[in-house]
Amino acid sequence: REGVSAFYERRFGVTLDPATEVVPALGAKECIFNLNLAFLDPDDLALAADPGYPVYTGGPLLAGAEPFLMPLVPERGFAPELSAIPADARERARLLYLNYPNNPTGAVVPDGLFAEVVDFARAHDVLVVHDASYTETTFDGYVAPSFLATPGAKEVGVEVFSLSKGYNMTGWRTAAIVGNAEALESYWRLKTNIDSGMFEAVQLAAVAALGPDGDEAAGEMSALYQRRRDLVCDALAEIGVTVTPPQGTIYVWAPVPEGHTSASYCEMVLEESGVVVSPGGAYGPNGEGFFRISLTIDDDRLREAVERLRSSLGGAEGQAA
Repeated sequence: REGVSAFYERRFGVTLDPATEVVPALGAKECIFNLNLAFLDPDDLALAADPGYPVYTGGPLLAGAEPFLMPLVPERGFAPELSAIPADARERARLLYLNYPNNPTGAVVPDGLFAEVVDFARAHDVLVVHDASYTETTFDGYVAPSFLATPGAKEVGVEVFSLSKGYNMTGWRTAAIVGNAEALESYWRLKTNIDSGMFEAVQLAAVAALGPDGDEAAGEMSALYQRRRDLVCDALAEIGVTVTPPQGTIYVWAPVPEGHTSASYCEMVLEESGVVVSPGGAYGPNGEGFFRISLTIDDDRLREAVERLRSSLGGAEGQAA
């Protein structure tokens, strides 16, 4: 707890009380799912990004509540239009999920969105959950903010911080939920009846990663993913796919060529090149028309995939796109 608190002060300028405003979690997925159990009753709504991480929508359903989808579209910089949420949905909403840098779109938070979300949450008594799993994986000099650095955010929200991506600790199941003390107390009461906490050795490793000496390692991981991002974006351009290089996350989100659905294009890529990419529709209805490429495989394997795309799709299909 003290390690996370010191990191937030140093990295984001956010002051956290280690005793009441920080709780270790067994990964971001566990944390996000348990928030649904802690705060949602039948007939409640969770406002969830579409497209988005599937737990934002699956979690409420398993808790007996419902997700309400907030479309993320390119024209708005993949930001939800809070004013478009119907009055009934606003009244029934108890949670609002945000995630920037964003999975799957790679978008970074638009200017003013966090402040708008704080005002919305105050007006409608909604707990904001910001999934900050990718704040330490950013490119081209971009530095991602914490939601909690927004004035008033701690009054209405919590943030889930994961070490999986930025510190290459996927599988260690190490994360933390920070922010509103009252919300964390409710989360803690649930969590103590579900698990017995994080293995101490993993906690010590996380403390070391979050210290000043860990900054270099996080920077090296971002540089690695930026190199892979450039490799993939260059290859997509060569086969006729127009894509905006993301400033964060470990994904490239690209539009499918005209004449294809997400599924049909991903199927064609698999058949023609033997490369697996994810159809955007898997992340929600507004993901249709896009596909996602993950940058998590090693460089040699990624180069092989890129060459397969160039050789098999760089001809007539690419020109038609």
